[in-house]
Amino acid sequence: METYIVLKDVKLHARHGVDPQETVIGAIFTVNLKIKTDFTRAMETDDLEGTVSYADVFEVVRSEMSRPSKLLEHAGGRIVKHLLDAFPTISSIELELLKENPPMGADCQGAGIIIRAERPEAD
Repeated sequence: METYIVLKDVKLHARHGVDPQETVIGAIFTVNLKIKTDFTRAMETDDLEGTVSYADVFEVVRSEMSRPSKLLEHAGGRIVKHLLDAFPTISSIELELLKENPPMGADCQGAGIIIRAERPEAD
């Protein structure tokens, strides 16, 4: 069995971007996360200690998104690293980070990045 914690279409205002106006005005970003973690204990016991709290995951995302970066790659990398450091039971993460209506001269819902990361095997 594989089990995942999911955050879908989380909207956050943040100040990421290369253009100076992006760091002043900011934009709306959408975050999607799929986190692989074994929560079979929580399924059996109904105990929060047997899982990764999606509220705690959101706080990591919110915290990292509040720190401006020029590149979404940098902001996304910080989110993934912070989650892996904070929650040792996470075995892998898929993060999608999109900027809504980016200033690139095209009409699109969003542009951004996807990072897939696995926890390194222990020696």
